[in-house]
Amino acid sequence: MINFGHETEILEFKKTTGELHDAVIDVAAILNKHEAGTVYFGVLPNGDVKGFQIVESTLRDISRIVYESIKPQIYPQIEKITIDGRDIIEVKFDGKDRPYSAYGKYYIRVADESREMTPSELKNMMPESEFSVQWEKRETEFSLEDIDEEALRSFYERATACGRLPQDVFDPKTLLEKLGLIQNGNLNNAGHVLFGKTGPVVLKLAVFASDEKLTFLDINRIENNIFRLIDEAENYIKRNIRWRAEIKGLRREEIPEIPLSALREIVINSFAHAQYGTCSQHEIDIHPGKIVIYNPGEFPSRFSPEDFATQNLSSILRNELIAKTLYLCHDIESFGSGFKRVYTSCAEAGVKCSYDKMPYGFSFVFFRNDLNGQTQSVADHISEVGMLTASEAKVYELLKVQPNLTKEELAVNINKTTKTVQRALNGLKEKQKIIRIGTNQKGYWQVQ
Repeated sequence: MINFGHETEILEFKKTTGELHDAVIDVAAILNKHEAGTVYFGVLPNGDVKGFQIVESTLRDISRIVYESIKPQIYPQIEKITIDGRDIIEVKFDGKDRPYSAYGKYYIRVADESREMTPSELKNMMPESEFSVQWEKRETEFSLEDIDEEALRSFYERATACGRLPQDVFDPKTLLEKLGLIQNGNLNNAGHVLFGKTGPVVLKLAVFASDEKLTFLDINRIENNIFRLIDEAENYIKRNIRWRAEIKGLRREEIPEIPLSALREIVINSFAHAQYGTCSQHEIDIHPGKIVIYNPGEFPSRFSPEDFATQNLSSILRNELIAKTLYLCHDIESFGSGFKRVYTSCAEAGVKCSYDKMPYGFSFVFFRNDLNGQTQSVADHISEVGMLTASEAKVYELLKVQPNLTKEELAVNINKTTKTVQRALNGLKEKQKIIRIGTNQKGYWQVQ
């Protein structure tokens, strides 16, 4: 008698299709553990090929029950095989949309048995699950009147300019329908966090005096949509990192201590892959020795950012609608390659980076290099020159990089009124930190 050997974590034997119910559970369990496997009907538990009578409808019945009972649906390869005169059925299957459920429950393979998953095991697998898909498409109470139309138009212009979205007459309703961001006439959750004007997402921004989260030098909390918050985050980082100047030919070029492309990539990654619907808050902490970007969404447990940087792994989309929308406007270059670009650009710039996995989130850390005092951050400058106020220090840092900024532009950059900016400019002039060169209309600030 032909023998198939022993059952394993990816191989299961069933005597007949009378055990189809248990076989479906085994399929889900194997998928959740290994993403692929095989079940044979007509084989004894010890591996002996017994065979059984297979009628015309048997293969169709197996296919139908597997399709109806396992979620997300899979499409197994089912084939009748004759071995030594005995008929058996081979069912091969694979899938990467974990976790899979069988009859509404989740199972995992352990040796040659399948057991129900614990809540913690299921939770660890949820970042790759249909949970976020269901959340994204769930209808909200917010209508088209609750859209930040300016942000949506900006998205449309960027998406059409880069060629990823066909150019057409701008119509908010039609555009949102194309993006899959409307449900029954209202915004779904994905549409709300992307373009809602009711402050659906929270971003916390802070500058600290040390590498511990103890003394704040600056702190902000912003409630807005993802599209706005990406720019808010990027601008805040630009204002609070160190810059150095290099003269190339006749041009003066300002170079950041950390590649802006890498910083922006991680910021966008945070908004694209966060766990929404749980009162989550994004966070950017700027310390003298590091910049920490916190994503309120766990990183897939079996991978690390380095795995994505060094291997050709497919992107794992927690929020498919959000990620695809950001891709269309070129915020995401291509799926699965973001960490590779980050690690490459940081290595070229001599910048070290790392990451921390936490129970309910994930932090990416950029370590700051000592630029020998060429240009300092707001935090460093306040520490060194204690006589400057926080507003004066921020204005001072901005003028170092862009000495021709107007009072109005400075006010936008530091999120203060023009009166506050004028007081800061007056204070810096009195302290002999800046000198005005030229007229108010055509001049610039010379930073001392």
